[in-house]
Amino acid sequence: MTWHATVLTLFPDMFPGPLGHSLAGRALANTVWSLDTRNLRDHATDKHRSVDDTPCGGGAGMVLRADVLDAALDAALDVAFGAAADPRPMIVLTPRGRPLTQHRVRRLAAGPGVVLLCGRFEGIDQRVIEARGLEEVSVSDTVLAGGELPAMLLLDAVIRLLPGVMGAAESADDESFAAGLLEYPHYTRPTDWQGRRVPDILLSGNHAAIAAWRREQSEKITRERRPDLWAAFTQHNPRPVASPATAP
Repeated sequence: MTWHATVLTLFPDMFPGPLGHSLAGRALANTVWSLDTRNLRDHATDKHRSVDDTPCGGGAGMVLRADVLDAALDAALDVAFGAAADPRPMIVLTPRGRPLTQHRVRRLAAGPGVVLLCGRFEGIDQRVIEARGLEEVSVSDTVLAGGELPAMLLLDAVIRLLPGVMGAAESADDESFAAGLLEYPHYTRPTDWQGRRVPDILLSGNHAAIAAWRREQSEKITRERRPDLWAAFTQHNPRPVASPATAP
């Protein structure tokens, strides 16, 4: 079955954007996944097609209205599966959401698809989040102008894991976050470039030693660059598999 993504946004013309190229673009053309973009303004109720209003209690910015978003969600679910039967998780992209993880990405890739709501302005009315059981997800500790770029990031991360999208299924096994660690360094020809050589161990043909070196490098990089990931990794792996393998 085709993995189906629905994106609710004020800027549907931004899609598929980068997702129309490379691996994701080929998969879209081959119907490995499908994309339905819907304009939130189509569900406005006034002649100005207003989708937002001032925040209750005062403050800067504007807030997307619950009634408009609710109507947009109903219409999107009816088209895709029938509102009562749509099994896809509904996610709103927001800086205050839980961080997107590779584990969550893999779970999404194993499902039937996703509904993504792209916020804008100051935020969206809390009542629609609670009423529709929306999952709040953040892709980084930064604030962007809207949820469209985070939605593309999430979709790109998921699509590349769909069956048949990557050339080799094992391509994702050693990537950053796949096993709780950051990825080891990569090298290719020429073996000597501007006086910098590829580590001799990678040219040795000793696959066990190469695997041990790569694991050692992954642990070292994770420990130095992402102490939060390292702490989580060591909590579940009290005795990390560090190797005495050395390289220049």
